[in-house]
Amino acid sequence: MTAPVFVVEHFAPGSGGRYVLDGPEGRHAVSVKRLQPGEDVVLTDGAGRWADCVVLHTEGKDRLVVRMDSVHEEPEETPRITVVQALPKGDRGELAVETMTETGVDAIVPWAAARCITQWKGDRGAKSLAKWRATAREAGKQSRRVRFPEVADAATTKQVAQLLAVADFAAVLHEEGAEPLATAQLPPSGEIVLVVGPEGGVSPEELAVFAEAGAKPYRLGRSVLRTSTAGTAASALLLGRTGRWS
Repeated sequence: MTAPVFVVEHFAPGSGGRYVLDGPEGRHAVSVKRLQPGEDVVLTDGAGRWADCVVLHTEGKDRLVVRMDSVHEEPEETPRITVVQALPKGDRGELAVETMTETGVDAIVPWAAARCITQWKGDRGAKSLAKWRATAREAGKQSRRVRFPEVADAATTKQVAQLLAVADFAAVLHEEGAEPLATAQLPPSGEIVLVVGPEGGVSPEELAVFAEAGAKPYRLGRSVLRTSTAGTAASALLLGRTGRWS
């Protein structure tokens, strides 16, 4: 088991390389994880910078004192994988974000597709987006990542098309008349953008807009996956085929 991960905003240890982890992260380390002197931990900003640390002692219920041994920078993965995720119903959006984060996706773009039952508007939209971002952060920690996926603002179909137009490989998960994603020609580097439609599927009008932007339809397999699991399955396939899981 790799060392547990905690999120910090800066990497400025005091004398002797001592660093105090406090606040909610410190409370989780001390009162929930119950870390003990001598155990290893990783501190990260979630953007690729991280530090190896060793627990020295605890103070109260929410302060973990560690020795920061070294600070590293993890480069961005390539090819970069962005999933455009149509808004699912209920809490299935958080499920999609959680599993895609654990799998290794680099960016997630919420998409208000024409056939989405759920619509993000006003305060509800802001709260839903905040939940997606919090889920990505927690799933990134749980899966021991030091570079968490970016969760963008909700995008329109036009904005999604703009993303697809500049991608090195652009795909829309679809069923009818599509070639297998498993045999698609993938770039060794650059940007891969994958569109996952809602439960009702991507509309013909949206398919036309995406095709004009250079995105082709692809299918995963014989079975039909729910929108909350399709992105994870497709991302796993891409990560394996591009060598990022090797």
